[in-house]
Order: sequence, then C-alpha cells, then structure tokens
Amino acid sequence: MIPESTSETATRVAATVPGPRPVVAAPTVIGVSIAVPEPWATEIQDLRAGYGDPLARAIPTHVTLLPPTQLAAEALPRIGEHLRRVAAGQAPFRMQLRGSGTFRPVSPVTYVKLDQGLRECRVLEAAVRAGPLARELAFPYHPHITVGHGLPEDVLIRAESELRGYWAEFEVTSFSLYRFGADEVWRPMRAFDLSG
Repeated sequence: MIPESTSETATRVAATVPGPRPVVAAPTVIGVSIAVPEPWATEIQDLRAGYGDPLARAIPTHVTLLPPTQLAAEALPRIGEHLRRVAAGQAPFRMQLRGSGTFRPVSPVTYVKLDQGLRECRVLEAAVRAGPLARELAFPYHPHITVGHGLPEDVLIRAESELRGYWAEFEVTSFSLYRFGADEVWRPMRAFDLSG
C-alpha cells in the first residue's frame, strides 16, 4: 500500500467528523533561482523552444539555487526571512556564460555553461539550501542554464554543438523566490537584493 500524504490523511479524518469540513491547504512548490536578464533571457528561452523543449515557456531562464521543493504555505514568511538573510550576506557579482555542456548519460540535459560566477553560485546555493530549506539533492550541485531537458538524444547533441560558441556576461544583483502555479508555470514571488 502506498502511504497517503498529510493532506490525504487530514481529508480522510475530516470526513468522519460531523459538522463543517475544514479547509486543507494544498502544499506549495517553490524554487529559488538567479534570473538571467534581458536580452539573454528571451534569447535562451527562444533557443530552448526552438529545440522543441515543451517547458521552454513555462520556466523563466535561470540558474537554480534551490530545485523544486514542496512545503506548507504557512512556511513562506519564515522562508522569506531566511532568503533575506542569505541575500544580505552576498555581494553582487559578474556572471559570464560561455559554451555548452551536457549531463548525458546520467541525465538528459544540455545546458549553457557558467565561466564566471561559479564560486558565488555555489556559496549562495549552500546558504539557501540550509536552515528551513535544508534538503538532500538528487545530484551534486552544478550551476548551469538548461536549454534542453528530456529531448531526443540527437536534439540534445545538436543543441550542445550549436551552443559551443555561446557567450554572455552580466551583473547578478539579486535572486528570486519562485512558485509553481496550478497552470504548471513558474512565476517569481519576490526578489532578494544582494547587499553583502
């Protein structure tokens, strides 16, 4: 038997209690990322769409600091305070994108590589994924910008080849808390300015 979730248990118990039914809040799925600014955000999103990635328009162009994480909605104020403290401890930094890479055969992903800003992303990721957001990762953290995920092998190979000469550079001044919507689109909830 598959164990039921906390919300399923609450619903089942509520059904046996006479009187008004309590409202059980659905869990919230969040992520924390550095948004890639324009014009590169749209450029990379268009590339991702051009390779046929169905998630291209649902996921803003970003460097992940915390992958999708489920939590109770009432935890959001505490999470916001945690992220504010993290941002206050990190100064703005330069990010340079250069070339492409892949996680194949471990994971069907082709990405744009970070050539500058790797150390700062690793420091931020470790600080974000601590305290109330402490969790294990499926893979070691490797900052990158996805341009193809779960696509046919030949498409991932072509994307990696075509993006070998990719280059962009910009200043990172903030990161954002994102929420996964019922329409399966990721949207920013709040930005946190780097002020360390």
